[in-house]
Amino acid sequence: MMQAGIFTGYFPYDLEEVAKRIRALDFNTVQLDLHFRDIDLSAGQITRDKARTVRDTFRDHNLPVCCISGYTNIIHPDKVEREKRVGYLKEIIRNAREFGSPYVIAETGTYNTESDWVHHPRNKTEEGFEECRKVISDLAQTAYDHGAVFLLETYVNNVVGSVEETVKMFAQVDHPGLGLLMDPTNYFEAHNIDRMDQVLNQVFDTLTDKIRIAHAKDVKRSGSDKSEKHADIGDDNASEGLTFRGVGEIELPAPGLGSLNYDLYLKRLSEKHPNIPVIIEHLTEDDVPRAKTFLDGKFRANGL
Repeated sequence: MMQAGIFTGYFPYDLEEVAKRIRALDFNTVQLDLHFRDIDLSAGQITRDKARTVRDTFRDHNLPVCCISGYTNIIHPDKVEREKRVGYLKEIIRNAREFGSPYVIAETGTYNTESDWVHHPRNKTEEGFEECRKVISDLAQTAYDHGAVFLLETYVNNVVGSVEETVKMFAQVDHPGLGLLMDPTNYFEAHNIDRMDQVLNQVFDTLTDKIRIAHAKDVKRSGSDKSEKHADIGDDNASEGLTFRGVGEIELPAPGLGSLNYDLYLKRLSEKHPNIPVIIEHLTEDDVPRAKTFLDGKFRANGL
């Protein structure tokens, strides 16, 4: 059976309290965000003992870590800033096994300096793709060298956004240190959201064998508000990746609050990955019970 998980970052507390609250909601796995009020896991501060403390705390609450957040703009055009960001991502990758999972996730980045989720013309050029490929290849090798796997997460405004671009990247970086984080909502734009089932089938027809972990959020047209949207999750120091809710024509709300065909998504996902963790995101702590009830209901209705 599939299992519902949750990002730890939606719970802005000390490590022990985060684990306690998530377990009380009947989850049995988590995606680990390296952000707790009582332990410093910032760049240069990760140690084996700290990582094992985090891992063991979640294990003690029957919450095995299935993957780790490493989100950052891996192709930031400022080379000094890029080196800093990729350096921290590599630090996470090198310590992934100590945190309890080989899987570390990041998106493919943008050449836009104002936002990690806004388009830039260079994102869709051959030169931009090649530069991104080199970074991803390096991350895959770093992961492989440390018993880990770097999971690429696509997003329409980043360098790798379409299904075709994802297939191309995996063809060019055919490496055991690289896998795919499956989030179908990240493939939708105004031009294809009305062809939802076709796009979902295309995703699974071409990428199923690359998938390692899945996400659960939703997608819908944004209406009149085309601005970059962020939510208040009760933590002023939270990563923007946890507060982001969409930009432009598309909004990305919590699962059950949009138009994603969840029945088709989960059925196709289950064909090759019947026990995969499906991690809930894009919500606030108070909405977690509703979102979990929605996802569990879809699992049950589809016999998954």
